[in-house]
Amino acid sequence: MLILLDIDGVMVPANSWKKPEFMEDGFPMFNLNSVKALQRIISETNASVVLTTSHKTKYKVSQWKDLLKSRGINPKRVQRLSTNSLYVSRKDEILEWYLKKHVPNEEFVIIDDDKMLNGLPENLKGNLILTSPSVGLTDDLADEAISILQNRSFQSAR
Repeated sequence: MLILLDIDGVMVPANSWKKPEFMEDGFPMFNLNSVKALQRIISETNASVVLTTSHKTKYKVSQWKDLLKSRGINPKRVQRLSTNSLYVSRKDEILEWYLKKHVPNEEFVIIDDDKMLNGLPENLKGNLILTSPSVGLTDDLADEAISILQNRSFQSAR
């Protein structure tokens, strides 16, 4: 099981009126509610993280593991999408990953705030959890992500 994870707008709320707080490693602090929600997804599904964030090449994978761990997130494995050397959209990066690297029948969820991902093909869009950039990942969205990873239909309480 895989979580394709963006950071800005998912783990770090994007609020233009508020400068993010940074930790000693030089990267912004994550929203505590988002951390709890992501760690619950990981704990309940044993999913690995695939970083899709625009920050993905700032650090080596081993550094990302440490960065996530220092913020209370402990996936069994951390990977990242290939370097975006052609500056394609996140949507195109995910499509390329799906076509070239996705293992058939491996459950995955995409957690992102990029509304352009609504343009994904339907078979991928069904795996998309779209966050509000100013709020980030919530418990309700975590429930939806767990349902997708466990291949269950989700019945929203909304």
